[in-house]
Amino acid sequence: VINISFFLIRQIQEVQSLMGNLERTDRESVHLLENELFGRIEQIFNQLERLEILASKEPPNRRQNAKLRVDQLKYDTQHIRTALQNFQHRRYTREAQEREREELMSRTFTTNDADTSIPIDETLQLNSSLHNAHRGMDDLLGSGSGILNGLRDQRGTLKGTHKKMLDVANMLGLSNTVMRLIERRTTQDKFIMIGGMLATCVFMFLVIRYLG
Repeated sequence: VINISFFLIRQIQEVQSLMGNLERTDRESVHLLENELFGRIEQIFNQLERLEILASKEPPNRRQNAKLRVDQLKYDTQHIRTALQNFQHRRYTREAQEREREELMSRTFTTNDADTSIPIDETLQLNSSLHNAHRGMDDLLGSGSGILNGLRDQRGTLKGTHKKMLDVANMLGLSNTVMRLIERRTTQDKFIMIGGMLATCVFMFLVIRYLG
């Protein structure tokens, strides 16, 4: 289990390193790098499923630590996949806007008289402003989606960690007072997480209402 864990840690670090090349990759090749990263992430998740099975077969004195290690690797990998999905969404949006701008620039405007003429400069300026506003909204929504996904992943990790801590505590014979303190802290973390999610949703709603 330990050897596989170290191998997966190296794989995750390599994916993170390649993620740093996305912004510097040219438009013709960036989708190839994205596909490679998605493939590597999928392989890591497959290895994590195998590692989880092996961890459940570990001796009782090492099983809890092995499971916690698997949960942490899952969280790190999910975080990377969410970041890659957000980058791809922003790229798709940016390319669509560039195509629309090129179509608008190449369009031929005709007029029959002065009353039906189109002020080209003002139209292009308005179109550019709208695109900038949409791009800002897409970036904000992508970031908000990443935050919410991260909060959900942290909630699942906290629940799993809490259960494992209770199991370990029962094995070690901790006092009821310590157990109550652990449960109280978990409850507080849950409220903090829920409050963060609500605040994020309210913020996104206000931005969409006043900037959309």
